[in-house]
Amino acid sequence: LTAELEELCYLTAQSMTSLVTSEHFKVIKKLGQGSYGKVMLAVHKKRGTPMALKFFPRCSTTLHSFLREYNLSVSFCTHPSLTRALGIFFSTPSHYVFAQQAALYGDLYDVIVSEAGVKEEQAQCVMSQLSGAVSFLHSLGFVHRDIKPENVFLCDPRCRWVKLGDFGLVRARGSQVRAVWYSSPFCVPEVEQAKGRKKGGGEEQEEEAEDIWMSVEPSLDSWALGILIYCLLTSCFPWDESTSDDPTFCAFRDWFNRTQPNAVAAPPHFQSLSSLVLTLLRQLLHPLPRLRAGPEEVLSYLGGAWLLQTEQEEKRREKEVQEEVRKVRGGGVDKDRGREERGER
Repeated sequence: LTAELEELCYLTAQSMTSLVTSEHFKVIKKLGQGSYGKVMLAVHKKRGTPMALKFFPRCSTTLHSFLREYNLSVSFCTHPSLTRALGIFFSTPSHYVFAQQAALYGDLYDVIVSEAGVKEEQAQCVMSQLSGAVSFLHSLGFVHRDIKPENVFLCDPRCRWVKLGDFGLVRARGSQVRAVWYSSPFCVPEVEQAKGRKKGGGEEQEEEAEDIWMSVEPSLDSWALGILIYCLLTSCFPWDESTSDDPTFCAFRDWFNRTQPNAVAAPPHFQSLSSLVLTLLRQLLHPLPRLRAGPEEVLSYLGGAWLLQTEQEEKRREKEVQEEVRKVRGGGVDKDRGREERGER
């Protein structure tokens, strides 16, 4: 599909038009902003259709990268939980612009840091949708590489319908990209390992760190989904960065490496989570990328308790039910035995 995407970029470059935004769209408000540019909520003046206009500054965006993201979104992102472009793209003197589906309720980050936070059932609903969306991308041979709360958009205020967006870093599986380290829990630990191997060669090689290349693999997205699950359930990150310099990451890694982790208490910052979701996180946050589970693994853990408090409450209720059943059965047996002793039928 990579060749097909490149062909679409070539064809759309030939039909690129120049427009004055205000003549065709009524811009209402800013929906978001990032290193790529900005997204504005707008209404098409002729059609009356609400949409999001994504503006890419021409001074920092190549035409090819703009068309690549546009064509990927419009032609391949057909899953209901992937943000799709609407077939409108143009240029202005200062920006490249394309229209996409508008998410009117902000992004997941806003909900996570809000006072209300994300409820347990909402977290499972979100992860069910994202699991499907990412699995779909992987089935096409693409890896998202930038899954984070700010790139998950809400189509309703209760997180019942979300869409993964921002496809600027999407690459084909197996392609080579520079190993760029950044201070974030979403940065996979194998980046540090690659940097470490390079640094081991001496100062001269350390200066050439930007020349380290890594293969794009689905395990990158699996790691990000694991971090996102933790964020949804706790409203914070599990650690600052996935490196040997971070004590909280090292505590997780040490716990992970134990031969019988269930016999040892999880690190303190994981102890609010249920045994079920801890098992899932061990699958998605495996330090070795080749052993990480795929995004579809999330589906096997839906429906059960993800928070320890919920797990304990379920066990308490189950124990009460079993006690009631025991009493009923015990009472029934005693009653029948009494009748037999009296010779009653």
